Amino acid sequence: MNAQGRGHAGDVDPADQWVFDPSTGSYKLQLNSEAGDSRSPSAGSRPDAPRQRRASTAEEAEPRLPSQRRRGGRSQPPPPAAGHGRRKRKPGPSKKQKVLRWGAGTLGLILVAGGITGYFLYEHFNGNISKVDVGKDNAAVTDGPVNILVLGTDSRKGKGNGGYGDAASVGHADTTFLFHVSEDRTNATALSIPRDMITDIPACPTKQEDGSEKIIPGQTGVRFNTSLGQSGRDPGCTWRTVEKMTGLKINHFMMADFNAVKQLSSAVGGVEVCTAKPIKDPKSHLNLTAGKHTVKGEQALAFVRTRKSVGFGSDLDRIKLQQQFLSSMIRKMKSGDTLSNPSKLFDLANAMTKALTVDTGIGTVGKLTDLAKDLQRVNVKNITFATVPVVDNPEDPATVVLDEAKAKPLFKMVQADKSLTKTKKGSEGKDPSKAKKVPASQVRVDVRNGGGPVGAAQQTVDWLQNNKGVGLSTNAGNAPSQLSRTRLEFSSSQAGQAATLAEMMGLPKSALKQSSSVGKSMELTLAKDFTAAGEPVAAPEKAPDGVQNVKANDKKVCAK
Repeated sequence: MNAQGRGHAGDVDPADQWVFDPSTGSYKLQLNSEAGDSRSPSAGSRPDAPRQRRASTAEEAEPRLPSQRRRGGRSQPPPPAAGHGRRKRKPGPSKKQKVLRWGAGTLGLILVAGGITGYFLYEHFNGNISKVDVGKDNAAVTDGPVNILVLGTDSRKGKGNGGYGDAASVGHADTTFLFHVSEDRTNATALSIPRDMITDIPACPTKQEDGSEKIIPGQTGVRFNTSLGQSGRDPGCTWRTVEKMTGLKINHFMMADFNAVKQLSSAVGGVEVCTAKPIKDPKSHLNLTAGKHTVKGEQALAFVRTRKSVGFGSDLDRIKLQQQFLSSMIRKMKSGDTLSNPSKLFDLANAMTKALTVDTGIGTVGKLTDLAKDLQRVNVKNITFATVPVVDNPEDPATVVLDEAKAKPLFKMVQADKSLTKTKKGSEGKDPSKAKKVPASQVRVDVRNGGGPVGAAQQTVDWLQNNKGVGLSTNAGNAPSQLSRTRLEFSSSQAGQAATLAEMMGLPKSALKQSSSVGKSMELTLAKDFTAAGEPVAAPEKAPDGVQNVKANDKKVCAK
């Protein structure tokens, strides 16, 4: 398989996977025990189940209903009903474990809707998935926070995409979300990144079809959407661009094209959206009266692509439509109408895996299952969609630039794993310093750089001495090791000094460490979370004013 290749589907006939469940009196899909990458709990619990035999060529061409399954070329009568001597099967998994979320620029956001069961662990679905080696060796599941880069590309390649997007596009990052799931899996934040934002793209290695590696040179001051497709850039280039921009470590990416929205919205029976005024967009071909509508297929794609007839007609207004659509899609995925319908579940899984391109860390159905199960605890009410703050670019009205004053605190909140939906209480532990603060002139501290910007220690000392009156501060050079979080170590007798310095620098409670090995001066180590002297190290408790956001469980959102 090359860097862009698909796996090969097995020759399992889905009709042969239907089995009668006497506990429910209906047929259900049963995982083939020989399918590659199989991890089905239901399959694993039936070691005595007969092995499925591949159908002949003639049989594969003949459509069959569950009651027409064959063994040895003869028709089989329906199995006896429950209570007639046949041993009951063990109950299957819960309904919440029966959904594999969707692909395209929206797939990662649906992972929180629930897990998946042996229903869909076919080698057939494994063969649907495309994967790209972006040079990152990440496990499917991690113990810490999870960051998933979700990409929708405007490429016209692929069946059904010829009539959309820019005919000359090489497949840019048309829609991008950074989906952050908290370490305790109680909440999630989806940051929309405007495609027309001016940013810097770092150099990135890309795997070629012959297995060789090519370094794509970086660029400064270009549109964000060119981080994908342009000059042969793959999703790994967008991955590295977002990491540089936000300071967050990304675990996985998921990407697909226009078809995903059409197929997946149809698979769930449509998605409800709302417009505050009539929309008639000749470019996207969306024509809706004011009010609520259920959209699917071409109409769903038109809704998430339209922009000229809403707001100011900008990409930022289209982002709001996409966030409304995704929120509604998540709610529909969680509804009993979807979870209890085997036909919808089958169609959804099939459409999703066909639409999906992922990194090799989650490049199989089994690995996607592991990730989905890990994230399924997030409640819809605790998912927040927000847009990275930007302002108009004074040099080019068709583009925007990062609003540093609002973006930095927002990124710091996500870095610190703080929820935009609610404030987690007690996450930093108890304050180790209860002593009364002392005057600044009595604070004695050695400052070291253990991961902050170059020159951070000296800049901090200058700021403490000149702006805060801490004359007994000293630059102690570089720390022996790099830290991810700034740390202030102090002895029990220096508790008052620690309280004073913590207030000056905006240190979180978790940064204060009482130690018996500290000498006459406290030891302050500036880490990767330190940005600049005078800027609080601790993340804010709430998003800055003016940051656009919407809650996934808000049913009253209506496009204006």
